[in-house]
Amino acid sequence: MTKFLVLISTVIFQLSFSQKTMNPLEYKSSPEVFSIPGLSQSVSIDCGTSKMILLSGQVPLDSKGNLVGNNVEEQTQQIFKNIENILKEYGGTGKDIVKLGIFLTDISKTPYFRKVRDEYINIQNPPVSNLVEVTQLFRNDVLIEVEATAVIKNKR
Repeated sequence: MTKFLVLISTVIFQLSFSQKTMNPLEYKSSPEVFSIPGLSQSVSIDCGTSKMILLSGQVPLDSKGNLVGNNVEEQTQQIFKNIENILKEYGGTGKDIVKLGIFLTDISKTPYFRKVRDEYINIQNPPVSNLVEVTQLFRNDVLIEVEATAVIKNKR
Protein backbone atom coordinates (compact mmCIF):
# COMPACT_ATOMS: atom_id res chain seq x y z
CA MET A 1 0.00 0.00 0.00
CA THR A 2 2.86 2.39 0.80
CA LYS A 3 4.43 1.85 -2.66
CA PHE A 4 1.06 2.58 -4.24
CA LEU A 5 0.71 5.85 -2.29
CA VAL A 6 4.23 6.89 -3.26
CA LEU A 7 3.46 6.15 -6.90
CA ILE A 8 0.21 8.14 -6.79
CA SER A 9 1.97 11.06 -5.05
CA THR A 10 4.69 11.05 -7.71
CA VAL A 11 2.14 11.08 -10.55
CA ILE A 12 0.15 13.91 -8.92
CA PHE A 13 3.36 15.93 -8.42
CA GLN A 14 4.42 15.42 -12.03
CA LEU A 15 0.98 16.40 -13.35
CA SER A 16 0.80 19.52 -11.22
CA PHE A 17 4.37 20.51 -12.15
CA SER A 18 3.76 20.06 -15.88
CA GLN A 19 0.55 22.07 -15.72
CA LYS A 20 2.35 24.95 -14.02
CA THR A 21 5.25 25.05 -16.48
CA MET A 22 3.34 24.45 -19.72
CA ASN A 23 0.67 26.78 -21.09
CA PRO A 24 -1.59 24.62 -23.27
CA LEU A 25 -3.33 27.67 -24.82
CA GLU A 26 -1.80 30.26 -27.11
CA TYR A 27 -3.71 33.14 -28.71
CA LYS A 28 -2.42 34.60 -31.97
CA SER A 29 -3.46 37.16 -34.53
CA SER A 30 -2.17 37.95 -38.00
CA PRO A 31 -1.37 41.56 -38.88
CA GLU A 32 -2.72 40.69 -42.36
CA VAL A 33 -6.22 40.11 -40.97
CA PHE A 34 -8.55 42.81 -39.64
CA SER A 35 -8.75 42.65 -35.83
CA ILE A 36 -11.98 43.29 -34.00
CA PRO A 37 -11.55 44.55 -30.42
CA GLY A 38 -12.75 42.03 -27.85
CA LEU A 39 -12.38 39.07 -30.23
CA SER A 40 -9.42 36.73 -30.64
CA GLN A 41 -8.60 35.67 -34.18
CA SER A 42 -7.44 32.25 -33.02
CA VAL A 43 -6.34 30.05 -30.17
CA SER A 44 -4.17 26.94 -30.26
CA ILE A 45 -4.48 24.02 -27.89
CA ASP A 46 -1.32 21.99 -27.31
CA CYS A 47 -2.14 18.31 -27.87
CA GLY A 48 1.40 16.95 -27.43
CA THR A 49 2.64 15.99 -30.88
CA SER A 50 0.32 18.49 -32.55
CA LYS A 51 -1.72 21.57 -31.83
CA MET A 52 -5.37 22.23 -32.59
CA ILE A 53 -6.09 25.72 -33.91
CA LEU A 54 -9.56 27.19 -33.51
CA LEU A 55 -10.31 30.25 -35.66
CA SER A 56 -13.03 32.79 -35.09
CA GLY A 57 -15.52 33.08 -37.92
CA GLN A 58 -13.81 34.81 -40.83
CA VAL A 59 -15.57 37.37 -42.99
CA PRO A 60 -14.53 39.02 -46.28
CA LEU A 61 -12.73 42.02 -44.82
CA ASP A 62 -9.20 43.04 -45.78
CA SER A 63 -6.58 44.04 -43.20
CA LYS A 64 -8.03 47.58 -43.01
CA GLY A 65 -11.61 46.39 -42.48
CA ASN A 66 -12.84 47.02 -46.02
CA LEU A 67 -15.29 44.60 -47.60
CA VAL A 68 -13.78 42.57 -50.45
CA GLY A 69 -16.14 41.28 -53.13
CA ASN A 70 -19.82 41.60 -53.86
CA ASN A 71 -20.56 37.92 -54.52
CA VAL A 72 -19.98 34.65 -52.67
CA GLU A 73 -17.01 33.58 -54.81
CA GLU A 74 -15.05 36.83 -54.30
CA GLN A 75 -15.94 37.01 -50.61
CA THR A 76 -14.92 33.37 -50.07
CA GLN A 77 -11.54 34.09 -51.71
CA GLN A 78 -10.88 36.85 -49.13
CA ILE A 79 -12.06 34.65 -46.28
CA PHE A 80 -9.64 31.87 -47.20
CA LYS A 81 -6.81 34.39 -47.55
CA ASN A 82 -7.59 35.46 -43.98
CA ILE A 83 -7.66 31.85 -42.80
CA GLU A 84 -4.32 31.14 -44.50
CA ASN A 85 -2.75 34.24 -42.90
CA ILE A 86 -3.87 33.20 -39.43
CA LEU A 87 -2.75 29.58 -39.87
CA LYS A 88 0.63 30.85 -41.15
CA GLU A 89 1.19 32.30 -37.65
CA TYR A 90 1.29 28.70 -36.39
CA GLY A 91 3.27 27.30 -39.33
CA GLY A 92 0.20 25.86 -41.07
CA THR A 93 -1.90 26.24 -44.21
CA GLY A 94 -5.43 25.52 -45.35
CA LYS A 95 -4.33 21.92 -45.99
CA ASP A 96 -4.28 21.51 -42.18
CA ILE A 97 -7.99 22.32 -41.81
CA VAL A 98 -10.00 19.44 -40.33
CA LYS A 99 -13.37 21.17 -39.81
CA LEU A 100 -15.27 24.03 -41.41
CA GLY A 101 -18.44 25.80 -40.36
CA ILE A 102 -20.01 27.72 -43.24
CA PHE A 103 -22.75 30.32 -42.89
CA LEU A 104 -24.30 31.49 -46.17
CA THR A 105 -27.13 33.96 -46.72
CA ASP A 106 -28.13 32.03 -49.88
CA ILE A 107 -27.52 28.30 -49.83
CA SER A 108 -27.94 28.10 -53.61
CA LYS A 109 -24.50 29.80 -53.84
CA THR A 110 -22.78 26.77 -52.25
CA PRO A 111 -21.05 25.72 -55.53
CA TYR A 112 -19.26 29.11 -55.64
CA PHE A 113 -18.04 28.59 -52.09
CA ARG A 114 -16.82 25.05 -52.86
CA LYS A 115 -14.96 26.17 -55.99
CA VAL A 116 -12.78 28.52 -53.90
CA ARG A 117 -12.60 26.21 -50.85
CA ASP A 118 -11.10 23.45 -53.00
CA GLU A 119 -8.15 25.70 -53.88
CA TYR A 120 -7.12 25.80 -50.21
CA ILE A 121 -8.06 22.52 -48.50
CA ASN A 122 -6.81 18.96 -48.77
CA ILE A 123 -9.36 17.66 -51.27
CA GLN A 124 -8.11 14.05 -50.88
CA ASN A 125 -9.22 14.21 -47.21
CA PRO A 126 -11.63 17.14 -47.07
CA PRO A 127 -12.54 18.59 -43.70
CA VAL A 128 -15.72 17.64 -41.93
CA SER A 129 -18.15 20.51 -42.38
CA ASN A 130 -21.49 21.97 -41.60
CA LEU A 131 -23.29 24.43 -43.85
CA VAL A 132 -26.07 26.63 -42.56
CA GLU A 133 -28.22 29.13 -44.42
CA VAL A 134 -28.76 32.28 -42.36
CA THR A 135 -31.06 35.22 -42.97
CA GLN A 136 -28.33 37.76 -42.25
CA LEU A 137 -24.78 38.09 -41.00
CA PHE A 138 -23.32 41.03 -39.05
CA ARG A 139 -23.63 43.34 -42.10
CA ASN A 140 -26.10 43.25 -45.00
CA ASP A 141 -23.29 43.20 -47.59
CA VAL A 142 -21.52 40.19 -46.02
CA LEU A 143 -22.81 37.06 -47.75
CA ILE A 144 -20.68 34.38 -46.08
CA GLU A 145 -18.78 33.64 -42.88
CA VAL A 146 -16.49 30.64 -42.34
CA GLU A 147 -15.05 29.26 -39.12
CA ALA A 148 -12.23 26.72 -39.22
CA THR A 149 -10.41 24.23 -37.03
CA ALA A 150 -6.96 22.98 -38.04
CA VAL A 151 -4.48 20.47 -36.63
CA ILE A 152 -0.79 21.20 -37.13
CA LYS A 153 2.10 18.95 -36.10
CA ASN A 154 4.39 20.46 -33.48
CA LYS A 155 7.98 20.98 -34.51
CA ARG A 156 10.19 19.50 -31.80
